[in-house]
Amino acid sequence: MKTFFTRTASALVFVAVMLGGILWSPFTFFLLFFLIGCFALQEYFKLLRLIDTDYAAVSGWHKWGVLVAGAAIMLTFTGDTFSIGHMAAGLIGWWIAVIFLLVLPLGEILLGKDFSLKNLGYSAMGLLYVIIPFSLLIHIRMNAIDLQYTPGNVGTAPGWLIPLLLIIFIWINDTMAYIVGSLIGRTPFFPAISPKKTMEGSVGGMILAVVAAGVYGYYWGQEYLALQHWLVLAGLAAIFGTIGDLLESKLKRMAGVKDSGAIMPGHGGFLDRFDSLLLAAPFAWIYVHFFMMA
Repeated sequence: MKTFFTRTASALVFVAVMLGGILWSPFTFFLLFFLIGCFALQEYFKLLRLIDTDYAAVSGWHKWGVLVAGAAIMLTFTGDTFSIGHMAAGLIGWWIAVIFLLVLPLGEILLGKDFSLKNLGYSAMGLLYVIIPFSLLIHIRMNAIDLQYTPGNVGTAPGWLIPLLLIIFIWINDTMAYIVGSLIGRTPFFPAISPKKTMEGSVGGMILAVVAAGVYGYYWGQEYLALQHWLVLAGLAAIFGTIGDLLESKLKRMAGVKDSGAIMPGHGGFLDRFDSLLLAAPFAWIYVHFFMMA
């Protein structure tokens, strides 16, 4: 019972923080995903150190350099939305990211005990796996005006809507997959990675997430987005969110841990909460910028 109340309380706090950060302003949106990205990157590095002990030997310069580069990359995707003095924050972030990404290998050679291209590759994968997806969500949010005034039947979606919808669709998919799997699940779905997942539950969750998006989009949502966009975004969130969850489960299994962190009592770490979003976000960004804004 104590565990139930702990999980419920932390979930309520999580929802409140997420909604406040996403809806309040462009700055709170950026700050929210900036912090999530930085902490998730640290958890990724922790998993890597458990998977390959060679990575535990990287220099302090390497660890902090990658973190600063990741933070600068996220700042880059704000474009000219914010300014520091008379210069766009996005431009400042771009220069910091370029400098650190160029200097980081040199620092690794000079300051590291043993230079390893493998360790540089691990760090580069962390930026690609964790930082870029959150950066793309930030980019969608900061370019809301482009989406609103695109000719055609896109609608008048505020910039925060699509990132919020991805999170909601992923939640619906996960919840429905659990319910359907509990009721009729028989066929294991990647049992070596996630033994509790079933094929019936996974497919059922995807279908019901798209159905829920279609029903809401048809009756109430077309003033914001055309119906086809509701359906496609839900499909992307369900399919790639499921793959993202399996990918992080594989990393945890390789590392021999149950959770990536302990930031949320009873719910794990940042990677545990946003693993699905990490893979769904890039595909949503591609769809938004090449099909909704074409």
